[in-house]
Amino acid sequence: MGVIRLLGIRDTELSVDEVLSAVGDHAAGGTGVFVGTVREQDQGRPVTLLSYSAHPSAERELRRVAEKVAADFPVTALAAVHRVGDLRLGDIAVVVAAACPHRAEAFEACRRLIDDLKHEVPIWKHQVFADGEAEWVGVCD
Repeated sequence: MGVIRLLGIRDTELSVDEVLSAVGDHAAGGTGVFVGTVREQDQGRPVTLLSYSAHPSAERELRRVAEKVAADFPVTALAAVHRVGDLRLGDIAVVVAAACPHRAEAFEACRRLIDDLKHEVPIWKHQVFADGEAEWVGVCD
C-alpha cells in the first residue's frame, strides 16, 4: 500500500471516519486532520446555499498536490476528499488527513495538504446569500 491512501472528488456525503481509517498506520505517532464545513456566514453575510463545482482535471491535480506533500514531509499516509454539488449549513465540504511519525510533522503536512488543495485544485464555490446576491469564489487562486 502506498502513502497516498485515499483521494477523491465526490457528490455524496463525506465521512471523517473513512478518512481516519484510510490513514491509520502503526508507524505514525501523530495524525493531523482538517474537516471543512459549510458555515452560516461569509464575511459577515448570511449564506443560504453553497455549491461546489470541479474541473474534470481536479482529481489529477489533487493527486499531484498529495504527491508533493508526500515528497516534502515524512508522511506514512495521506488522504483527501472534497465534495461537489449543493451543500447545506453544517455539511462537510472537505476532509484531509496526514499521518506521520511525530505530531509536529503531521500538523504541518495536514496544513500544507489543505492549503495546497484550496490554492491549486480547480474546485470552485458558488454561494448564495440571504439577500439573494450570489458570488463565485475561486478556491484555486
